[in-house]
Amino acid sequence: MKNIPVSVDAYIKSFDKELQEVLQQVREVIQAAAPDAAEEISYAMPAYKIGGKPVVYFAGYKSHVGFYATPTGHEAFEKQLSKYKQGKGSVQFPLTEPMPLKLITDITKFRVKEVKAQLQLKVKKK
Repeated sequence: MKNIPVSVDAYIKSFDKELQEVLQQVREVIQAAAPDAAEEISYAMPAYKIGGKPVVYFAGYKSHVGFYATPTGHEAFEKQLSKYKQGKGSVQFPLTEPMPLKLITDITKFRVKEVKAQLQLKVKKK
């Protein structure tokens, strides 16, 4: 992607109509699972952060949606994610299958709890 979009709306609109619909669904389930998260573009993709700490990211590709919940989010859901192609801290949800919105929701909620716990530990240490 040559031009980094300035907003998640612009990011989603940069894809064809079919993929836009899928990306919008992913966006909506993440927003519902992480209502306190700030939505921004980071690493040229939609990112959701609480207190500046990343919760999850997602990205659109020709044949899949990339989902990034850092290694901990993927480790905690290793069994459920085992059928998908993965990298360290990433998973590819193919566009040829229904998007696993419930799984994305569960992972996002897990990461929200994890990030909030990390932030509370920081506050207690001060």
